[in-house]
Amino acid sequence: MSESGPRGTRGLMVLLTVFMFATAGTIHFQTPMLPEFAREFSATAAEVGWVPTLSFAGFLSGTLLLSPLGDSVDKRRLILLKLACLTGAMVAMAVAPSLGPLVAAGFVAGVGASLSQDVVPLVAELAPPGERGRAVGTVLSGLFLGILFGRIGGGFVTEGLGWRWMYVISAAMLVAMFAAMLVRCPSVPPKTRLAYRALMGSLVDLVRTRTDLRRASGVQFLLGACYGGFWATLALMLAAVHGLGPAAAGLIGIPGAAGILVARPAGRWMDRKGVGPVVTTGIALVMAAYLVFGFGVATIAAIVAGAVLLDSGLRAAMVANQAFVTGVDAETRSRSNTVFSVHNWGGYATGAFLASIAWSRFGWLGVCTVGIVASAAALAVYVLGRR
Repeated sequence: MSESGPRGTRGLMVLLTVFMFATAGTIHFQTPMLPEFAREFSATAAEVGWVPTLSFAGFLSGTLLLSPLGDSVDKRRLILLKLACLTGAMVAMAVAPSLGPLVAAGFVAGVGASLSQDVVPLVAELAPPGERGRAVGTVLSGLFLGILFGRIGGGFVTEGLGWRWMYVISAAMLVAMFAAMLVRCPSVPPKTRLAYRALMGSLVDLVRTRTDLRRASGVQFLLGACYGGFWATLALMLAAVHGLGPAAAGLIGIPGAAGILVARPAGRWMDRKGVGPVVTTGIALVMAAYLVFGFGVATIAAIVAGAVLLDSGLRAAMVANQAFVTGVDAETRSRSNTVFSVHNWGGYATGAFLASIAWSRFGWLGVCTVGIVASAAALAVYVLGRR
């Protein structure tokens, strides 16, 4: 590190937290913009749906195929290259003449936005062992806040200035962040000299040999399924049961972002008491959320309260698990984080799929059953795995 002493370390952590905030919303701005895309380009809802689809596909591609390189190259260089890619994509989206280039730029933006999965191992590398949980929780709180404000800001800017201006503003922010990171972000020497093919093959070896990584990733997959299932079916339930439109579902995202306030305290708690109490409490909160959701057919208040519990539980477990898997082995931080993140995002998709089927066949109580079963399975995986 170029900085020395606690003050320099704190300043760098603040910079990395702001950096996560500034970059996190880049693939979430589009959520309220889709109707404007359809209007301007005379496209159908299915056609503009390729923008978020390819953006998230790019994110997963960047995480799986590029983030493991953080163990074999300087993490600083990898982050700056992805940031340059992301900045260029924001400019391309701002000036896109038609839907095709917008979709293509969305994929590139997703690849660049996967830099968040390189920042977490970097933070785990730089933070002292006794403060690793708090440091990871702090930068993840920036990530969660950036996602929330990305969706909200995208809507307000689109309504006031037009959707292209959101990407212009984002590109300007990223240029400023590039300059700051170029000056302040320290270099981290590679931990291995494995060639790319061997590096990717080692991901399988990690899953096979690291019981702790399998346990943390499995728990996060199941909790991710709980999270993805809720958000995939919420708007359908609100419309069918309470006669509310998509705006109401969007507003649930505000109390549902309670995990932003939980992330840093969860990391501090992990530093003091270990990963076990934080993860088990997180799982218990997710399970409680779905018990509360069961009363959602009677009152919206149950949905709001459950959303707070769900996000708090998911984020607490994520912070503890992610800090743990990136802290076990210094030589495999990036690859361990890749395995963990792919499981997390895979859980979101799987939960959305299962909950959608449950909704179509059994209604809202079917969705709640999926969540309770998945959270109970997460608890079993964690408790039995520790034994």
